[in-house]
Amino acid sequence: MEEFKQQMKNLASRLQRVKDSIHTEEATKTSLIMPLLQILGYDIFNPEELVPEFVADVGIKKGEKIDYAIMRDNDPVILIEAKSVNEVLTKHDSQLFRYFGTTKAKFAILTNGIEYRFFTDLDEQNKMDQKPFFTIDMLDLKDVEILELAKFRKQDFDVVNVLTTASELKYTGEIKQYLSRQWEDPSEEFVKVILQEIYSGVKTKKVIENFRELVKNSLIQYVNDKVNEKLQKALNSSSETTPDMKASIENEKEKLSPAENTSQEEEVVTTEEEIEGYVTVKLILKEEIDPSRIFYRDNKSYFNVLLDNSIRKWVCRLGFNNSQKYIQLNDPARTMYKIEHVNDILTYKEELLAVAKAFDLVSNK
Repeated sequence: MEEFKQQMKNLASRLQRVKDSIHTEEATKTSLIMPLLQILGYDIFNPEELVPEFVADVGIKKGEKIDYAIMRDNDPVILIEAKSVNEVLTKHDSQLFRYFGTTKAKFAILTNGIEYRFFTDLDEQNKMDQKPFFTIDMLDLKDVEILELAKFRKQDFDVVNVLTTASELKYTGEIKQYLSRQWEDPSEEFVKVILQEIYSGVKTKKVIENFRELVKNSLIQYVNDKVNEKLQKALNSSSETTPDMKASIENEKEKLSPAENTSQEEEVVTTEEEIEGYVTVKLILKEEIDPSRIFYRDNKSYFNVLLDNSIRKWVCRLGFNNSQKYIQLNDPARTMYKIEHVNDILTYKEELLAVAKAFDLVSNK
């Protein structure tokens, strides 16, 4: 599984580099889609495993073709409709919908090489669902998605097994999307549900509106509490965490208040992993720097750790928003190191201290 994960992350990294050079559907197939099928273990040159331009007659239309069909025992099991990397997928759903009912395939994939949408027939047998049960974005690839994708590898693919988990994946995804919307802007209905449990008065429109911001802030505070809880567990369980770092975690948690996390622009989401990285860097720097001088500032591209809350004094940048994680130091060479886990930051302890001390010397002159 680790090898499969690394292969997927390597493909995602390659996609980042070449996507702007791809302008046609054929180039998308060759450069992005076929490499993924190879990682999944299919011989793309063997027509017993993969048939390009698979014929799927639709009603009175004969000779209708779909881009690929993954075969098993001479029957298609997965249909794949490919579009150019620059195309939006939503407008092509109906095309794949027509193909699905004419074959024995139980799964269909719609993709532009970046986004992959997986469909089946959960709502009505032999009729492709309108919504995918599973979606991955190669520009924002997550480990949990790689584990689900692994079920489609040639050696692991089992129709019954995937169908069993498809329903759970579909509704879990929809629930997460719903909660994400409520996180950004709680709806009247959502606020009403909460008020049923905590407010005994009449739920007038004015009352609901007054509670809307309180509900939003409560959600943020709850999540921050859970982040701190997980952060403490992570640090306590790490074999590389020193006793001194463990002793400092309670103070760090107090300083990571909800107000600090919500002071950023609304569209910037500070993740649990970034907070854990910040605490790790802060605990390293405290050997030489007063912890009260260490701050962070998040943005869409990377996460800054600063001295004296000055963006001109950034010590390091943490890039955790893509599949390829890194730490960049503010040394003369702007050195960047690839890392796999937050704990890898400890490897660069001396380099971090050197950068911080250099700023400190300038400040004291």
